[in-house]
Amino acid sequence: MGRHQHTTRAQRQALGSLGFSLIELLIVVAIILIIAAIAIPNMLRARISANEASAVAAVRTITRAEINYYAAYPTDGYATSLAALGGTATNCTPSATSACLIGSDLSVGQKSGYQFQVTALLPSGGLNTAFVVGAVPTTFNSTGVRDFCAVNDGVVRGQPGATGDTPITDLATCAAIAPIQ
Repeated sequence: MGRHQHTTRAQRQALGSLGFSLIELLIVVAIILIIAAIAIPNMLRARISANEASAVAAVRTITRAEINYYAAYPTDGYATSLAALGGTATNCTPSATSACLIGSDLSVGQKSGYQFQVTALLPSGGLNTAFVVGAVPTTFNSTGVRDFCAVNDGVVRGQPGATGDTPITDLATCAAIAPIQ
């Protein structure tokens, strides 16, 4: 019987040395929290940067589509909306109201955390002779921090954004913004 108690005590000591103390667990949790505090802001900045790069590419795509639209429909001039540049069907048939020049994801006006708008300007005899493409983050400081625009010169311009911004629709306002590099 004494031997049985001795074995049980040895087993308890062995089991106790296999587990972690509360202090050890707290230290591990603290280290994980410190790593998360460092990593999460970097991840958010990377996501914002990726969204902004996607927005610049989309503004360029819309600008090229506007130039192609003007060439394809010279009696209309530049397109008056993103829907006119795009198309919703997989087998899109080009027309002045749905030119199939941009993807359906972009023609709805939102992509990669940005909101897009195109405005045709300077109508002359029923012909739109200028356009402005504007892009703003859908959630400022979460999906992006800069606004972008372009006009018929094809130069993409950018500026720091703010909460509540709307896409730029004015030719002079966009032209006054510095080009992005």
